[in-house]
Amino acid sequence: MQVSRTTVLRWILAGTIGLSGGVWPASTPLHASDQPPLTIQFTLDRPLDAAAAPFVMASSGGLFGAEGLAVGTNIATSTADAIARVADGASDFAVVDINALIRFRDKPGAAPVKAVFVLFNQAPYAIIARKSRGIKALTDIQGKTLGVAEGDLSIRLWPAVAKQNGIKLASVKQNTISAAVREPMLSAGQVDAVTGFSYLSAINLRDRGVPADDLAVLRFSDYGCEAYGSAVIVSPRLAATKPDVVKGFVRAVIGGTNLAIKDPARAASEVVSRMDGGSRDLELERLTAVIRDNILTAEVKRNGIGGIEAERFERALDQLAEDTKFQKRPHPADIFDEQFLPPVDGRLGN
Repeated sequence: MQVSRTTVLRWILAGTIGLSGGVWPASTPLHASDQPPLTIQFTLDRPLDAAAAPFVMASSGGLFGAEGLAVGTNIATSTADAIARVADGASDFAVVDINALIRFRDKPGAAPVKAVFVLFNQAPYAIIARKSRGIKALTDIQGKTLGVAEGDLSIRLWPAVAKQNGIKLASVKQNTISAAVREPMLSAGQVDAVTGFSYLSAINLRDRGVPADDLAVLRFSDYGCEAYGSAVIVSPRLAATKPDVVKGFVRAVIGGTNLAIKDPARAASEVVSRMDGGSRDLELERLTAVIRDNILTAEVKRNGIGGIEAERFERALDQLAEDTKFQKRPHPADIFDEQFLPPVDGRLGN
């Protein structure tokens, strides 16, 4: 799915309308102020789909406006591009894969970009396979051909998952393929399985006509992967000079996430209205999977949305090190800054 410049402009305009309460009534009163809203640039690391519903809902629900923010949205070519935009100040915030941020921060001279809110408490990394090709469980992948898209993030945790489950990496043939042909090649039987995000490839394959009962979605989180996933990062300059703005942005995203959880059908409709040719049914299925598998985990229900558990994060670093040898192993506080989160009682589901 590609998002055109027209779509991006439409979203920015729709967000502006939403900030004034023209699309939905604001869920919280707008602050009365003589000051104009502060213009903020926010970057998505991938084309718009239902995974971005929390941000769409924060915009259309007037929650950014309630914090005195006018948020314009742009779309990067990749999570690495999104990180770079925040690092050089071209964007104030971005949603990126936190494991890509960890690798970025390990580079010499990297800007001290940090995450301030974790949206995906469980990373969506998965192997999506055809049962008709003999793969029903993770161990069945041995002796099979795995398609790995260029730039795929899941493959970085595959060595740790394979090790934990007694799978020899050499027993799995990896074919590097273009992301554009990942689902078509699996659908055509040119590979036995592919790596990807569970809420993307699996649902896209069903949309291509692959029977649901022929798909095995082997989520890494079900096989011992401890990694967190998508997170909001912030420009170091903005974090240092306008901490209240960062706190306000995070509060709005939490509110938008709660709106998406409360009414996913409405959230899916809001997302599709900002897409070119999107399917409401498809995006509702995608959003339902994201909420169930990646956002509303047991940890989030216990501790509230947005934060991390330091001990789990350390274990996730151990797993990432199976693929990425750190020049200097980071501490959790090097990657995640919790000071911008509201208290736990403001982050528990309602």
